[in-house]
Amino acid sequence: MKILLIITRADAVGGAQLHVRDLAVRLRKDDHQVSVLTGVRGKYNDLLEQNGIPNIACPTFNNNINPVEDWHTLSFIKQTISKFKPDLVATHSSKAGILGRWASHQSKVPCVFTAHGWSFTEGIPEPKRTIYQLLEHWAAKFTDRIICVSEYDRQLGIKAGIEPNRLVKIHYGISDISPKLIASPGHGNPVRIVMVARFEPQKDHRTILMALQTLKEVELDLLGDGPEMETYTTMARELGIADRIKFLGFCSNVTERLTQYQIFALITNWEGFPISTLEAMRAGLPTVVSDVNGCSEAIIEGETGYCIPQGDVDTLRTRLRTLITDSELRIKMGQLARQRYEKEYTFEKMYQHTIETYQDALKSSPNIINT
Repeated sequence: MKILLIITRADAVGGAQLHVRDLAVRLRKDDHQVSVLTGVRGKYNDLLEQNGIPNIACPTFNNNINPVEDWHTLSFIKQTISKFKPDLVATHSSKAGILGRWASHQSKVPCVFTAHGWSFTEGIPEPKRTIYQLLEHWAAKFTDRIICVSEYDRQLGIKAGIEPNRLVKIHYGISDISPKLIASPGHGNPVRIVMVARFEPQKDHRTILMALQTLKEVELDLLGDGPEMETYTTMARELGIADRIKFLGFCSNVTERLTQYQIFALITNWEGFPISTLEAMRAGLPTVVSDVNGCSEAIIEGETGYCIPQGDVDTLRTRLRTLITDSELRIKMGQLARQRYEKEYTFEKMYQHTIETYQDALKSSPNIINT
């Protein structure tokens, strides 16, 4: 197949970006022709190039809704489709999903959209939430298949009026690591917690900082950058816990760093199905996540980790204290988390299901398939 992958943001490297990179690498390894189209050029384009993936950045393509720029972006995507002549366009993230699907429809090329968490999910502020629900309902009518990364999102799509036969649930999957990179959750003095998340409204750094205020003999490393980092460095100082928290910024070596920790946390306001949780499970770490959207689907409550009600400082503090004070529990949970990764969330399992969905879209599409 000849596949054009489209994703909006190139200024950040999050779960969706890593997913597209890994897909592109494997597709090329399997002799498919691949190109990635991104929004305004950023560090993600550099990452793609480091992995030998052809890519092109559109200078008017960004997250904001701007009719003039969006019109130019639509034209840019259509021109790229005309030049590359893909058999299939695979769009990722909401803005790319809307413009990419419309461009594909006009170009008569089959299209699959992967919703890395709907932009009308609970937690998204209005009026953006309603606007995107209307747009997604409209765009679904000319989408051959929609991949949802969680069952929560598949059900949310159905509730929004999208035809169920267009919706396919495929959980993320990630490649395995060397045994040398498996963590040792039973060790640690003090116990070290890690959270991998950008500093932006989607993530709930406030709750984990508040929970840490009365927890002793523990350190927290925050991996990620973003516009709200300074807000939380100030908050850490005001809470008197700055000496136990490290703000490490963007890190390209998260896999290697996870070996240094005993507990993983992802405290957030909304998500699709976070890859960072799978990375922690793969490393054999007990996981504590916010019970929002599809987050809880990877976790077996009380066995591989804990799910915390959104914004619940007291429950988070209690669960963290339990893990901090019980090294045997951390070891057991980490082992079970690793086993669950091996059974459910390998890259191979996800990739095969994705390829089947692409092929199904090609077979069923009413559009003209390029050859």
